[in-house]
Amino acid sequence: MNNLDYGIIGNCQSAALISKKGSLDWCCLPNFDSYSVFAKILDENIGGSFEIEVSEAYTITQKYIHKTNILVTEFSNGSDSFECIDFMPRYKNEDGTFYAPPDIVRYIKLISGAPVFKIKYNPKLEYAIGKTAHEINQDYIKSITNEDKYDTLYLYSDLPFEDVLTSTEIHLKDHAYFLISYHEKILEQSLERCYLKLQRTRVYWLNWSEKTTSYKYYNNEILRSALVLKLLSYEKSGAVLAAATTSLPETIGEVRNWDYRFCWIRDASMVIKVISNLGHKRLAQRFLQFIIDIIPDKDEKIQIMYGINGEKKLTEKTLDHLEGYKKSSPVRIGNAAYHQKQNDIYGILMDVIYQQFMKFDCDLDNSEGLWTICKSIVHIVNVNWEKPDKGIWEFRTEERHFTFSKLLCWVAVDRAIKIGELINKTNKNERWIALRDRIRTDIYKNAWSEEKQAYTQSYGSSDLDASTLLMEAYGFIEATDSRFVSTVIATEQELCNDGLMYRYKNKDDFGLPSSSFTICSFWFINSLYKIGEHDRAKKLFDQLLSYSNHLGLFSEDIDFKTKRLLGNFPQAYSHLALIETAVNFSGGVTQEGKLMETIH
Repeated sequence: MNNLDYGIIGNCQSAALISKKGSLDWCCLPNFDSYSVFAKILDENIGGSFEIEVSEAYTITQKYIHKTNILVTEFSNGSDSFECIDFMPRYKNEDGTFYAPPDIVRYIKLISGAPVFKIKYNPKLEYAIGKTAHEINQDYIKSITNEDKYDTLYLYSDLPFEDVLTSTEIHLKDHAYFLISYHEKILEQSLERCYLKLQRTRVYWLNWSEKTTSYKYYNNEILRSALVLKLLSYEKSGAVLAAATTSLPETIGEVRNWDYRFCWIRDASMVIKVISNLGHKRLAQRFLQFIIDIIPDKDEKIQIMYGINGEKKLTEKTLDHLEGYKKSSPVRIGNAAYHQKQNDIYGILMDVIYQQFMKFDCDLDNSEGLWTICKSIVHIVNVNWEKPDKGIWEFRTEERHFTFSKLLCWVAVDRAIKIGELINKTNKNERWIALRDRIRTDIYKNAWSEEKQAYTQSYGSSDLDASTLLMEAYGFIEATDSRFVSTVIATEQELCNDGLMYRYKNKDDFGLPSSSFTICSFWFINSLYKIGEHDRAKKLFDQLLSYSNHLGLFSEDIDFKTKRLLGNFPQAYSHLALIETAVNFSGGVTQEGKLMETIH
């Protein structure tokens, strides 16, 4: 059983989740981080949804139109069948700007016979905090709530509005449409106009996919993951979201429920590195501009995360009226982790800036802004690298000397040196090289456990942590180094359970973790591959891919026993790691047979 059987549609302004039975169960409008208008995923009774109900005689199947983010749900009883084609419009205008309104189109395509269905249209505005009322106008159904602030939603359709609102049986005689919009439309809506939006959106995604580097192996999985990552990018600012949802629990019935509709510098930087390797230069440049825009002052501290428009304050609160996904409360909006100090973000950001300088032409203005950020980061690292922090996993209590944080401080200085060499700014090299060497020696001495024969989670600890598997990927250690090989082996022995990895096994603020963190399983498979265990790595990779949902999508976590997907969905982290691993299996060889520079 896989309870996150959802497809995602979106247009780089917002996104929606549609169940494999065609029910629209999650959407926030007008933007990713706005209040929800459908939230059945967080409360089956009051959350709100847009459902298509058919008799039990119908079989329901779902797929994406190949190479697009357009979702097709087919309803068929043999003789009578129809499709619901779901998408959020996105395409280029003649002036080069993008048309990406806060709209969802549900195009109902008659395939055969005379299908019968009912519509259950039940939006609940403002996270379903108060009552949502509906009124029928000549052109649309308007849904209104007056609770906290006046909010509205519009539904346009060529089917009878009364039948839609009263869930009366609809006998489909021809194609039909629904258009849900946050705004009242200025132009008259019609089936023809929706069909045109569908075709234009299809062409947009086909063109985007065509620009994506294709690889010898696992190409469909790479492309689907790339399309997911593109959906999690926010066009207006260049930010990249960690996931499209809030409060989907890491474990059913527990309290590890967080809002992921924000831009974590770490996650976003890793996404950008992977996406730019697939040929999507514009996405990388937009994100770098986002970074430049949020760090205006040379001495300003970089937060670990920001709102999608660069907001710095992400106050966390709970919505106690919602029962939570599968009754796993609390439902949180906002994220208190924005206060945390995590020293690894500097290295991850610097690694992306280095990729940018190496691969793409930066204009002078941009280059100077980025070089200022580089110097500022080295200064911050120099001041902070010896201090403890919260680490990559955002422990909410004590600070420690986490190995991964130290490693990424080393990366920050290493990449700054390399960037300086690329742009002929080497006057700081002597100081920076000495700093890099100091950090390296510190890690070599203090993060290694003779007893475990492995690099451990933090200095002086005997706990292992999947993040140390990235030491090779970041260039700190060779794959053939005996210390790395034994770290991979020890980490597998301690953290691997039937091919799935724990992040760590020591207790954190909420007790012992009880589900597998998907990205860690990909990291482990990558490490196995790097130390020469190719066959075993490939077998584990194929096994892991089989745990995706019916559309090839992954969330943040996987339950060890049932293999069901858990945590926020779809998760950028999981899909970027899938791409990295698959590209490594292709050895960097594209479908055209050219040798591309691989991720590392």
